[in-house]
Amino acid sequence: MKTTLPRSSSVAATQWVAVGSLVGLIVLGLAWEMWLAPLRPGGSWLALKVLPLVVPLAGLLKNRMYTYRWVSLMVWLYFIEGVVRAWSDINRVGQVLALIEVVLCLALFAACACHVRLRLRHAAEARNLEGVAP
Repeated sequence: MKTTLPRSSSVAATQWVAVGSLVGLIVLGLAWEMWLAPLRPGGSWLALKVLPLVVPLAGLLKNRMYTYRWVSLMVWLYFIEGVVRAWSDINRVGQVLALIEVVLCLALFAACACHVRLRLRHAAEARNLEGVAP
């Protein structure tokens, strides 16, 4: 008989923080490059940078462990962009938006890392309970 532990509230919280920060990065990237502080008046093709962020959204919503793992690596590309643009942009609005991007990236990474760690811990606990059960 297979014993499963109920999903903990901390695992659910990390999922929603990850999804929220990913959606935040998508919205921020589009708004930034199209309306708030585009590189060219009227928007720029740089708004397409959010397309890779749309791909993992379904995996995070379906709670797929593999997605959490590779998103935690991919997010560093956006973190680097945010740091570079916060440091080098001459537009104050652009600098503020870049800092928001950095914060969202850090939140996404932390949520993904915590989510994976918690799920692995709960899986180990479930295996230990199966070994103890008669």
